[in-house]
Amino acid sequence: MIEWHDNQKIPSSNLRRLLQERVGKANPRSELTAEETKRLAKLEAIADRLKRGENVQNRQLKTWLSEEEYEQLECEWQEQLELREEFKDKPSDLKRYEEKLKQATFDYNRAEGYSSKGKHSTAKKFYNKSESLCENALEILQEILHYNSSLRIWFDRDIDFEVGGDLSADIVSLPRLVTSGVMKS
Repeated sequence: MIEWHDNQKIPSSNLRRLLQERVGKANPRSELTAEETKRLAKLEAIADRLKRGENVQNRQLKTWLSEEEYEQLECEWQEQLELREEFKDKPSDLKRYEEKLKQATFDYNRAEGYSSKGKHSTAKKFYNKSESLCENALEILQEILHYNSSLRIWFDRDIDFEVGGDLSADIVSLPRLVTSGVMKS
């Protein structure tokens, strides 16, 4: 308590410095070497490229990842390929959902194209059509999973039909099938 009272007498700039010192003592951070800083910057740049969906060459990954990290990446990639091979032949029920979603995506993209050209009334027509197809896809999805909940493993995210869930009848929130975007090695 006395320490707190003493700190009240310290000007705010000194208080800020004092807090930084205490945080530094309580949570010591090691300084990165120049090589570690360079490696960190390169890995962050690679991560940004991957998040944007761009390709990263294996030799670049080998250069900036440790041998152990690269081996882990290769192992996880092989697991992903095996998983995708296992799920290659999707059930026909899922094909019905995927086709409806494909139609909705096509109409949504057409709406975006018309909107960018200033043809807003035509764009609205395609947005409405896409939304209707999304609603149909959502109904199909709900029906499929009601009768066979094991098919949930085919989707890229958890599916929750409860109120307040992330699922709605729009092109962004509808789940995609795992095999719909197979990556190439």
